[in-house]
Amino acid sequence: MSKQNQWVVGVNAVASAIENDAEHVREVLVDSGARNPRLVEIEEQARRYGIEVRKVATQALDGIGGNVRHQGVAARYAAARTWDESELPGLVEAAGGKALLLVLDGVQDPHNLGACLRSALAAGATAVVIPKDKSAPVNATVRKTSAGAADRLPVVQVTNLARTLRELQKLGVWAYGLAGEVDDTLYGVDLKGNVALVLGGEADGLRRLTRETCDGLVRIPMPGDVESLNVSVAAGICLFEAVRQRGG
Repeated sequence: MSKQNQWVVGVNAVASAIENDAEHVREVLVDSGARNPRLVEIEEQARRYGIEVRKVATQALDGIGGNVRHQGVAARYAAARTWDESELPGLVEAAGGKALLLVLDGVQDPHNLGACLRSALAAGATAVVIPKDKSAPVNATVRKTSAGAADRLPVVQVTNLARTLRELQKLGVWAYGLAGEVDDTLYGVDLKGNVALVLGGEADGLRRLTRETCDGLVRIPMPGDVESLNVSVAAGICLFEAVRQRGG
């Protein structure tokens, strides 16, 4: 697993970082003029873990999170853990034949990636797999949008997504890619065993090699007059169809 230093902003993201990975939180900055009781809780929580807390002016927080609203709190943090691809087989084996993987092929909007992580955690996914290139990094925006999922769910970064899918198939994982133009639907495939749900990026969908490597391509039936769904919405639908089939 690897980490980088970064700023995390927002009440949920900072609270999650302290709760789930306190040893890597370097310091917490709290707006000295704020009256939000959640900030008091975060300050007390940080001090319990021995984390330095500094009261600062609002202006000091404004530039830290970029376009992300800081909500009066920020933490200097060793970034969310990312898992090496060599650790993926162990995660699959530990799932005991019930691995549920979300594979994202080029999701570049950090809000979408964060929402996908949140849905994956809610669905009890084993891990989320993303490529090292052509993907949003797990940054402050992703962490905030994920509402803590980035801290609690293995996010595995891989060099070659098609090769990773082939390695997963050798471990008994069935890979189903989402493609709107095919005949087979999501609701017609068995998602109860080791399964990887593979979704493409916002603009171009699945890349050619990714499509060709999948065991099958399926679509989400959409009787309404719309061409496609947001990737995070589609991920949620796919994940919770797997949950439904597994009796969750």
